[in-house]
Amino acid sequence: MTVPADEILVAGRWRRGGGAPLACVDPATGERFAVVHAASAADVDEAARTAAQSPSAAAWRALLPHERARVLVRVAELIERDAGALAALQTRNTGKALRETRALVASAAGTFRFYAAALETMETALTPQRGPWLTMSVYEPIGVVGAITPWNSPVASDAQKIAPALAAGNGVLLKPAEPTPLVSLALARLVLEAGVPAELLSVLPGPGPVVGDAIVRHPAVGKVAFTGGTSTGRAIGRIAAEKIMPVTMELGGKSPTIVCPDAAVDQAVAGILFGIFSSSGQSCIAGSRIFLPASRYTEFRDLLVAGASRLRVGPGTSEETQVAPLATVAHRDRVASLVDRARAEGARVLCGGVVPSSAGAYYPPTLLEGLPNSAKTCQEEIFGPVGVLLPYEDEEDLVRQANDTVYGLACGIWTADYRRAWRLARRVQAGTVWINTYKQFSISTPFSGMKESGLGVDKGRDGILGYLRQKSVYWGLDDTPLPWAG
Repeated sequence: MTVPADEILVAGRWRRGGGAPLACVDPATGERFAVVHAASAADVDEAARTAAQSPSAAAWRALLPHERARVLVRVAELIERDAGALAALQTRNTGKALRETRALVASAAGTFRFYAAALETMETALTPQRGPWLTMSVYEPIGVVGAITPWNSPVASDAQKIAPALAAGNGVLLKPAEPTPLVSLALARLVLEAGVPAELLSVLPGPGPVVGDAIVRHPAVGKVAFTGGTSTGRAIGRIAAEKIMPVTMELGGKSPTIVCPDAAVDQAVAGILFGIFSSSGQSCIAGSRIFLPASRYTEFRDLLVAGASRLRVGPGTSEETQVAPLATVAHRDRVASLVDRARAEGARVLCGGVVPSSAGAYYPPTLLEGLPNSAKTCQEEIFGPVGVLLPYEDEEDLVRQANDTVYGLACGIWTADYRRAWRLARRVQAGTVWINTYKQFSISTPFSGMKESGLGVDKGRDGILGYLRQKSVYWGLDDTPLPWAG
């Protein structure tokens, strides 16, 4: 796929944005290979007003569900047609390994197919009769949705917001992250090629304080779906509260991975390494707090360090790469500074922990020990390939430490005892729990966070409901006039 020209999508037209230029840099080499001009607040205003008022928007809302579903299936087919090019483009823009970007593109196609099927089979309710009326509950589109997505997995994150929003009959203002807009723009071209009216979708890259803020505040935007940091989520929530506007937010995490004394050793070690070091740790669900039983701490620590040291670090374009560069040099430097802070807190670096001398935004798989769970390193999201090992004495100590965090996004449990697995899965405060696996996803299964990890539900059949308004309709069946009539 050819790198797109310096154009963004504003209200159905491809054109240069009115904001400052954004450089797209290959994280593996540091090469600046494309420039995209950001959207301006005026671009946001035009996109929102057009999506709300254009005849095409009204026509899209008026389509029968199976007619919109047909278009969504076509989007999935086009994504599959261009899967290789989309994966390569995302790898170049984000640094992620091809094995991951291929999976993310396949996920995006699956998301459009799933919501086409959900749309085809979604039912409205004829509610129980409690008087001389026939009562119904129906759904209607919100109108215009703002979708704000992160830089770590853009194509999949984009699809998880665009697909249900379009399925519900809405227009969408998509704001991809500043450093990684290219695959979002490429996806938009396929959405329009499939037959979605151009005025319904705008792709508006740019700084959050400018573009994101303008989207969230715009009076035509009736809902915001956001994936990103908790501090930004709070800011969005404050604006949404003023507007009395619904939001869905997937926010940060500091997820525990729990090894029980009876865990299958090879399975647990491989799963933990995948859970923290895949995506170079740039994942809200990364298993960054690794709880090991005190009775077997040394055994598991040594195996994890040996395994992490063998992981192959390299460019995302190499089929051999397991840990690719981070998305930007600036982010790599932030991760390195947080590891330095961990040292200052008293952490022992077991492996990694040093910025390589080679070009690119690389940081090696890093494991730390010697810190209490209360340390900043164990409480704050690093968003990089850094895990901290924490011993525990018994189940009560484990649950206390695992839940001692402001986050509640995910958890991994490694055990052969199904009773213990169920008990821990219910006691740990997390929206998603994996047992003897980690970081596996299904679009058919709801995803949510607890505490400061998020608000609302993405994915699953009910994922489309967050993009709809519910309305009740009463049909009077009694010929007798109401009291006081006449």
